[in-house]
Amino acid sequence: MGQHSSEITHRSVASPGGRIHLAEQGTGPLVLLIHGFPESWYSWRHQLPVLAAAGYRAVAIDVRGYGRSSKPAATDAYRMLGLVEDNVAVVRALGEESAVVVGHDWGATIAAHSALVRPEVFRAVGLLSVPYAPPGGPRPSSVFARMGGDEEFYVSYFQEPGRAEAEIEPDVRGWLAGFYAALSADTMPAADAPDPHFVSKGGTLRDRFPDGRLPGWLGERELDVYAAEFERTGLTGALNRYRNMDRDWEDLTAYAGAPLTQPSVFIGGGLDASTTWLADAIDAYPATLPGLVSSHILDGCGHWIQQERPAEVNRILTDWLATLPS
Repeated sequence: MGQHSSEITHRSVASPGGRIHLAEQGTGPLVLLIHGFPESWYSWRHQLPVLAAAGYRAVAIDVRGYGRSSKPAATDAYRMLGLVEDNVAVVRALGEESAVVVGHDWGATIAAHSALVRPEVFRAVGLLSVPYAPPGGPRPSSVFARMGGDEEFYVSYFQEPGRAEAEIEPDVRGWLAGFYAALSADTMPAADAPDPHFVSKGGTLRDRFPDGRLPGWLGERELDVYAAEFERTGLTGALNRYRNMDRDWEDLTAYAGAPLTQPSVFIGGGLDASTTWLADAIDAYPATLPGLVSSHILDGCGHWIQQERPAEVNRILTDWLATLPS
């Protein structure tokens, strides 16, 4: 077992996109943790000490465009292959040859593609909330444009530069509170309410956020941490991930239909649209994730899975990690 460090240490390392900020705790085999939208390294605050205590070197990054990491100005600087190379650079800067990579939301997709494109570096992959689906199929922007009928799917809404920023940045803290609440099990809108993943004509996403209380996993202090980061950085770096989906589709043509063969684990929330809408991707795991060790759907859990249900997620992750060759 590694030495349990009681402190999280912070530093930045060089990467193709400039610098990547990371938070690190513990010693042992490297576990690289990749957050989603709109979050930061801080979304792994419950996992870092537990993984460290279990004998791992747990490292959570701020993805390019977020937090204290670099924010290139060009929109196309946020394509998937660049983010994969950031992850490789972090592993190398830490003096390691390989790592287990675990991601949530967009971080799950980044983790999966890191393992797909650089299998010699990423020896196992953990996916939270967003299932693995191999590259390929129709052009993403065409798929999203057909969703929602008269309404607009949030991904299409995010893809237009400046549009979502105009909604979010006048009140970052309030918008984040509503977005987090909209996708949390204890505060999400009722099943018969207008879906917060869609925008009505001439409207905004915020129109459908629940009013009032914060979800149980998110206190005022935690919200302050997230809000302070995005008030400082703005949202463009984070939103640019959505603005590169067609570029990614083109860049990853050589990997169309490719399975992820490394040992893997999936954890989804039973009330999360990412899990229910992508049920076919989960059903395809025998073909797309042939190295799958276990798959878990947490009943009554929303999207922010490692924050909503940290004890369960920590147990699943540490049990899975214990099955991997050291």
